[in-house]
Amino acid sequence: MSAPKASPRRVILELGTGNDLHGGDYTKAALRAVQDALHHSSLTMLRSLGVDPAAMLVEVTIGVQRPERVEAERVRASLPHGQVTVRVVRGGLDVPDPGRDDPAVIASAAIAVRLPL
Repeated sequence: MSAPKASPRRVILELGTGNDLHGGDYTKAALRAVQDALHHSSLTMLRSLGVDPAAMLVEVTIGVQRPERVEAERVRASLPHGQVTVRVVRGGLDVPDPGRDDPAVIASAAIAVRLPL
């Protein structure tokens, strides 16, 4: 009889912000937020434990004012490792330009990594 599989536990949580100052591109802001979060982390723990990065469960949450305007598949494809899921929710910030229809878009990203421990 084999031992029961361990349920995945969150071992990493990284946060980032990104923006698109001109053009109102929510996907661009989301991608920049993800890259900001990634640049705050290192996967040395995984190497130390001998964990294959492809086995990571990576959960990305993006917050923007217009979630329907984020191309979640492009965000998912930007992550270098793991089994990635992306959820886009209302959040972030739009900063209007009173003289033009060109808001600055600010996105927030949370990247959680889960491992079966």
